[in-house]
Amino acid sequence: MKQLFALMITIIFSIGLTKAQDRKLVQFSGIVYNVDSNQVVPYVTVSNYSNHNKIYASNYQGYFSFVAKEGDTIVFSAVGYRREALVIPKNLPEDKYSVIVKMKQEVKSLPVVHVFPWASVDEFTKEFMAFKYADDDVEIARKNVSRSSLLAMSKSLPRDATELNTINFQNNHVALSNRAINQKAANPLLNPFAWASFINQILQGDKSRKD
Repeated sequence: MKQLFALMITIIFSIGLTKAQDRKLVQFSGIVYNVDSNQVVPYVTVSNYSNHNKIYASNYQGYFSFVAKEGDTIVFSAVGYRREALVIPKNLPEDKYSVIVKMKQEVKSLPVVHVFPWASVDEFTKEFMAFKYADDDVEIARKNVSRSSLLAMSKSLPRDATELNTINFQNNHVALSNRAINQKAANPLLNPFAWASFINQILQGDKSRKD
């Protein structure tokens, strides 16, 4: 009885193996798209569940191509997308089979996690007591108009138009004053009016002597 049962199992296994070996090889290829945006999904994991979970992958353009058999179950998976599966049809007219796979994005909402940098309540209390609050508007204004702040800003801020006009006027006034002081007196020998006055004085002197 046991021998008969073992023989039946062997026959069934042989028949199934023969049928599996009789399946035709096909070149299975395709492109993976996002069903919502019609954009390609790159680097999708393509698993052949019927061939010992052999894994393939699509390229950066969502294209894949590998050899499979008719009737194989193919599963597509990617991070952030739902898994999609398909079965390669049997009795294909050609030794190739092309598909367009559309995957849908899957959004998972994770619970909110609050991370605190303190290991205990005592550490939190210590850090809270030593915490320095930011200055309010009055304190900020007081610091901005202090003597040290104004001196620092005066060294870095550019001058406005009024200051530039005043400085240019003062520089021009000083330049004109220096030019007037350093200007040499005119030579009287080259002055015709001086010569006329000199000659007139000589003539008047000669006339007074004659009289």
